[in-house]
Amino acid sequence: MATASSNSDAGITSTKILIIGTGFAGLGMAIRLKEMGIDDFIIIERANDVGGTWRDNRYPGAACDVPSHLYSFSFEPNADWSRVYPSQPELETYLQKVAKKYQLRPHIRFNHNLREARFDDASGHWLVRSSGGDFSARFVISGNGGLAEPKLPDIPGVETFAGHHFHSANWDHDYSLPGKRVAVIGTGASAIQFVPEIAGVPAKLSVFQRTPNWIIPRGDRPYSRIEKWLFKHIPITRKIVRAKIYCQNESRVLGMVLHPSLMNLFRRSAIKHIERQVADPALRPKLTPDYPIGCKRILVSNDWYPALQKPNVEVVTKGIREIREHSIITKDNIEHEVDCIIFGTGFYATDNPIAAMIYGRNGEQLSQTWQNGEEAYLGASVHGFPNFFFIVGPNVTLGHSSMVYMIETQVEAISRILQASDESNSATVEVKLDVQREYNEGLQKLLGGSIWATGCDSWYKHRSGKITQLWPGFTFTFRRRNRNFKRSDYIFSSLQNNN
Repeated sequence: MATASSNSDAGITSTKILIIGTGFAGLGMAIRLKEMGIDDFIIIERANDVGGTWRDNRYPGAACDVPSHLYSFSFEPNADWSRVYPSQPELETYLQKVAKKYQLRPHIRFNHNLREARFDDASGHWLVRSSGGDFSARFVISGNGGLAEPKLPDIPGVETFAGHHFHSANWDHDYSLPGKRVAVIGTGASAIQFVPEIAGVPAKLSVFQRTPNWIIPRGDRPYSRIEKWLFKHIPITRKIVRAKIYCQNESRVLGMVLHPSLMNLFRRSAIKHIERQVADPALRPKLTPDYPIGCKRILVSNDWYPALQKPNVEVVTKGIREIREHSIITKDNIEHEVDCIIFGTGFYATDNPIAAMIYGRNGEQLSQTWQNGEEAYLGASVHGFPNFFFIVGPNVTLGHSSMVYMIETQVEAISRILQASDESNSATVEVKLDVQREYNEGLQKLLGGSIWATGCDSWYKHRSGKITQLWPGFTFTFRRRNRNFKRSDYIFSSLQNNN
């Protein structure tokens, strides 16, 4: 059980460490704390169960685009994955099992949505306010991730639509699609999964595409009983599969960062994919991107193109001018009457709403600190916000491999900082400003020569043009950089030196 204490006079629960979120990041950090012998921690979770994005995104066809044996904790392998690519239900179940096995539920406060986290300079603690209660914590670790808050498009009149509407991350399974005129706005990673699942259901499905995506075949299939037996009883087979997937994914970095011209290999694969699946000479150009492959996220699907060619489906490539009560008006002045709009428009990636809830030294708001683009040291620490750490913070997201690998790397790095703080009996620890600046200058220099800086607009970029989401290199380089922990990069302070 958590050993947090309650201050009944103030109505505040005290704990050494407070973790935000119960996805891979939050659970992974909690497990590491237990391994370190730390039991004085609390996890706040806004929902009523664990799972993070794999609990929330329940749209039809929801699945991961990284193979299952790599998209899982290295210390908690699953020999019983049903397919090469895991589905949302499987991943949610996996995380529930992890929480149960490592006895994390007693530490979790469900239905506690973060409202504010404010650093108190006098005490060196964080006051965290949530919808379920208030907490005082020496350390706060955010595991909420960068893709947690659904985003609606910035289209005039979007708030005036009188028909039914919902975001893919908040799928309305009670709404009946048969016989309806349905519009899908957005053609990103979520849409290419749910559109094929619902394409044949409505009377008419209009897919509004702003920019086509580069799509390559999805090498998915069920695992056979023999394979699963081998994974369970001869673990080396599972490890070989994981290593093979890892190496294949890492090879993409050669084209994304080091030699962008190598991305032509993926381009040829994507072009052949279109040629094989799209016979209509009028439709094919609409679905072929005109930007370098890899500049935006490369998607994987075998059924997106066939879905768009169903008789009741139309692809609308003219931009949307406005949304009215019962229709969508495109820039060619055509009115598309619709009964329902499904937004597949992604998340607040480069302007994470959690930043507006976090206040560091002297009441400095993180969203103001990040107004020109998010940045942190090793994606975890921000100067001016002592004892606060991010998992999957700025420039940690990947365009080629498993985020679980990056999460495990950051969990280990944060655990080293916590240990160093305890060993030095420090009240606070924060990264030095010059260290943070030098690190991010180096990142932006590398990113400036990458495929992501070739001109296309993507969710990887902040509105300032700064690439704030992606790690510019191999994942093992990120791990090596984090393992090389330097106490001199941080300020370890006692309370009297906090101001």
